[in-house]
Amino acid sequence: MSAFLKKYGLFLGGFVVFSAIVLSLFYSALKPKKTLPIFNPADVNPELVDSTVQYKSKYHTITDFSFTNQNGKTITQKDYEGKIYVADFFFTTCVTICPKMTANLSEIQTAFANNPKVKLLSHTVFPDTDTVPVLKAYAKEHNVDDAKWNLVTGDKKEIYAMARKSYLAVKLGKPEELYDMVHTENFVLVDAKKRVRGFYDGTNKEDIQRLIADITFLSNE
Repeated sequence: MSAFLKKYGLFLGGFVVFSAIVLSLFYSALKPKKTLPIFNPADVNPELVDSTVQYKSKYHTITDFSFTNQNGKTITQKDYEGKIYVADFFFTTCVTICPKMTANLSEIQTAFANNPKVKLLSHTVFPDTDTVPVLKAYAKEHNVDDAKWNLVTGDKKEIYAMARKSYLAVKLGKPEELYDMVHTENFVLVDAKKRVRGFYDGTNKEDIQRLIADITFLSNE
């Protein structure tokens, strides 16, 4: 037996190594590659989408926008051109879900602090009260990096339209409260081509980890 092992040991060792490599390659070939869906209005719960775009089943992208950020600067699609970003809707005096959402966005800001491909965009749903100075104070309180994260205010109807026609993330409010009901816990992931790639519960830590992983995936594509 010892003579056999001495004679064929090198061969057997090589065969074992070769088999391990082949099995590893075979497993890698069979293992499904990670992908992220591209969401169109027709793919989303109709309650979250404006009726004028519910029929759209392909080529949906975020429409052009123009809002004012915490520094009084006009923010448009140009500022997010070629960027991966997370969009959400909040208001500064919210004491329910917003503190968790802001804390989780801060975590995302930290996770991608050194990645220039990634940005954040938070829309106030109470633009009449969330003025530029109010947003600036809120930004300072929550250590917002102005180069990466814009808190924006603007026309209430335009913000509402963005929520339901572009980001596909907000349920319809009561007719008499139509433009005050944009508040949602949804975080929306947008890729560098302005396409919606995912929805996440901004108050849920597991969803935040999933969001960070999906941003990393898009960033490495």
